[in-house]
Amino acid sequence: MQTPTMSTSMATPAMAPAKPPAPRQQWHHLLPAPGSRRGGVTAARASAKKKNPWLDPFDDGPDEEFDYQGVFSGGKQEEDPRPPEDPANPYGFLRFPQGYNPELDSLASKVRGDVRRACCVVSGGVYENVLFFPVVQMLKDRYPGVLVDVVASARGKQVYEMCKNVRYANVYDPDDDWPDPGEYTHQLGVLKNRYYDLILSTRLAGVGHALFLFLSSARDKVGYIYPNVNSAGAGLFLTEMFKPPTTNLADGGYHMYKDMLEWIGRPAKNVPQQPTPPLRVSISKKLRAYVEDKYNRAGVEKGKFVVIHGIASDSVANMTSKGDDDCLLPLEHWAQIAKEISSDDDKGLKPLFVIPHEKHRDDIEEIVGEDTNIMFITTPGQLTCLINDSAGVVATNTAAVQLANARDKPCVALFSSTEKARLFLPYVDDKSSCTVVASATGKLIDVDLEAVKTAVKDFEPAPSFALAA
Repeated sequence: MQTPTMSTSMATPAMAPAKPPAPRQQWHHLLPAPGSRRGGVTAARASAKKKNPWLDPFDDGPDEEFDYQGVFSGGKQEEDPRPPEDPANPYGFLRFPQGYNPELDSLASKVRGDVRRACCVVSGGVYENVLFFPVVQMLKDRYPGVLVDVVASARGKQVYEMCKNVRYANVYDPDDDWPDPGEYTHQLGVLKNRYYDLILSTRLAGVGHALFLFLSSARDKVGYIYPNVNSAGAGLFLTEMFKPPTTNLADGGYHMYKDMLEWIGRPAKNVPQQPTPPLRVSISKKLRAYVEDKYNRAGVEKGKFVVIHGIASDSVANMTSKGDDDCLLPLEHWAQIAKEISSDDDKGLKPLFVIPHEKHRDDIEEIVGEDTNIMFITTPGQLTCLINDSAGVVATNTAAVQLANARDKPCVALFSSTEKARLFLPYVDDKSSCTVVASATGKLIDVDLEAVKTAVKDFEPAPSFALAA
């Protein structure tokens, strides 16, 4: 804070008293301007719902007669400054006066509500965690310098090897209603020891899960709650809560986290509404080299194969969405599509079946053919590298469709209905590389295979570049 100084008019009584300066018309983004209600016009546009009544039933909002002008500027937070290192210290400690503790956070940081460390508790499997990537990117854009950690299931954790914005990814299944007491208390200890400013949760919370978030000791606890009586008492432990229309959050499709994205990107003082970032994934060179060697051993070359994903299976590695139960196609249908892909000898494209379990290899060789190219993949990172090196993707509503569009690869997506296609691919009209084939009967098994065969004819071998010696 700045130290107040004596004005010139007070120091020199002989001079005429100076006219007092007009007060600056600025208010903190967490508090409304005088004459406004519940956070001002800007906040009202961002969120029209009422304040959480569980936090303080006697809180009627800020005092309209109080002047909230301050000495703190608005705008986004700045990245943490780092004190200089002590060259005389053999342990690499930072240099600051002896007997003092370094304090990097200013009072303005507290008033602005800066977020230096954030934790995201993500419910669901691979598909739900892939769609959570825009939320992580929104946190990085809205709070520069924030450290983002993720708590997800064992399957969901694999996704974050493709997200460069995540620092730590911990395995803990938030969907487990009866967790082991040892795991429960251990995970609480991990969350408390990291001193988070913000914790987000996508699991529908009752009083039990809300209490779990409350015990993490984070400053702000934000999450979804049940849209029925199961949410009773949850708001007592949450700073902000969102109520989905159904008890299955994945029914929202691609925009299943819309409410959370709007809350994170809400406008503030000198900060406009943050736009929602698109879905993007990144892959490492080491992983790409590993997958390239893997598909070469499967008998295909880079840029000269088409990925087929979404065969009917009971494996947990299907990478399907909880919001679409009818999203896997029998192997007999895939055999006709694969035959059409390999029929054009001029292009030289080969279909590459991606199987979630080795038990399907014999079935494919029996139905499609013994010379069929098959690749066993269970992790989303390897699947993304495979899609990135392919000529295109033919898939049902699995994570492969979202990953192909995130990498801007040609894609033919098969859906059980037009409504499901619009729900999970709302951006398809803006992408000429993605073709949607929807069933007219509402069942995926009745999808028009002739339309699929026509769509796969547009696939072209990806160009290969050779570096000069």
